[in-house]
Amino acid sequence: MKISAERGSVLASNDHRMAVAAETARFVAAVKDADLRTAVPSCPGWTLADLVKHTGSVQRWFSVLLRARIQEPPQGREVDLQLPDQESGYADWLAESATVAAEAFAATDPNLPMWAWGADHKARFWVRRMLFETLLHRVDAELALGLRSTIDRPAAVDGIDEFLVNLPFATFFAPKVANLHGPEKTIRFRATDGDGDWLVRLRPDGFGLDTTHPAVDTADATVGGTAADLLLLLYGRLSYDAEVLVHEGDEDLLAHWFANSAF
Repeated sequence: MKISAERGSVLASNDHRMAVAAETARFVAAVKDADLRTAVPSCPGWTLADLVKHTGSVQRWFSVLLRARIQEPPQGREVDLQLPDQESGYADWLAESATVAAEAFAATDPNLPMWAWGADHKARFWVRRMLFETLLHRVDAELALGLRSTIDRPAAVDGIDEFLVNLPFATFFAPKVANLHGPEKTIRFRATDGDGDWLVRLRPDGFGLDTTHPAVDTADATVGGTAADLLLLLYGRLSYDAEVLVHEGDEDLLAHWFANSAF
């Protein structure tokens, strides 16, 4: 069976661009009047202020990369964040970060060849990556504030795919990913709320997303849940034994995967 490093995303590039703006607006709405000293349990050691600063910084940094059309790994991360002196201005600053990103998107052909650390060496990689950085941390903020979080299903499906396609390339900042190998073991992630089925194949030399498998193929271990919950699972915001998920098969394999796939 073929192991794929790249396949088409569920959302189009324009959808990614619009979704970054929408997710940032939801994030801003959540933190606008919140106490930014609030701890963020899903990001241990961080407060809401840290979460907002990180997300806006990522948006501005990726925007610099897009405008520079980088063709090789950047040597530094120097960027003028224009961060307010007072945390009371952080929510508006995050909204402005999305505007900075939108301007970079408008000036960049998404199909432009660029260096990227993941599978897709096109400008669209950075737009898609920015979306899921923003979406995940919006959910982190809402969870910290006790707010109900929802994730649009198409975005969740696309996010699962984006995570699994790019994870094999993440060892330079997530070194434990290098431990994800084995003697031809498979893990299936199955969406229970519509189409969505991902088979990850571990091999002696690594792992990859198998895009040629029939849905009826058996797997050594399977985790099922809504697309939104599977996305939160992959990002470590849910455990595979959470009540909203079902799992079966090789428990040791699942434990090995989740101990080494932190992103």
